[in-house]
Amino acid sequence: MNYFAHLTLARPTAASKVGNLLGDFMRGVREDSLPGPVRLGLHNHRLVDRFTDAHPLVVEGRGLFSAQRRRFAGVALDVLFDHFLIRHWSRFHDQPLQDAIAGDYRLLASGEPLMPETMRATTRSMAEYDWINRYRDLDNVGRALDRIAGRIRFANRFTGALEEILDHHDRLEQAFLTLYPQLCETVARERLETAR
Repeated sequence: MNYFAHLTLARPTAASKVGNLLGDFMRGVREDSLPGPVRLGLHNHRLVDRFTDAHPLVVEGRGLFSAQRRRFAGVALDVLFDHFLIRHWSRFHDQPLQDAIAGDYRLLASGEPLMPETMRATTRSMAEYDWINRYRDLDNVGRALDRIAGRIRFANRFTGALEEILDHHDRLEQAFLTLYPQLCETVARERLETAR
């Protein structure tokens, strides 16, 4: 799952939103130095990633990509699943989508003191350029994946992954629609961010 799904599966606090994104920004960060609520959010992030990465439908989805792109198929699916979450938001959540997105941006801004610098820069850019709403458009998903390919530090043939997404769009969408409610149930059952 990508940024929006992680934010959605967090609790409605700045510390939780930060912790639930922090898993992608841990370089140079010592987990034992984090405030308790941020650390619990980080644990929730890791639960979401473990569940998603091991899910049979995700394993099958990665296998739909060509050999030249398969190494990064997980990244492609993460971003694509944010697109599907936006597209099918009202199926799973009662809060209006735009209220949820605005709330996430607001809580991330208030949580900046809890973030490492690289995360702070990313979340500022996310809000300024409204990355989440941009993922509503599948062409923007393709552009985002091409930008990711351009940042990879070695030669790769990941650019153009949208072509393969389009080839398998309906199957991948159905995988998300099956996976996401199971993921929500797992997060609710584990209650990693609830005081025990």
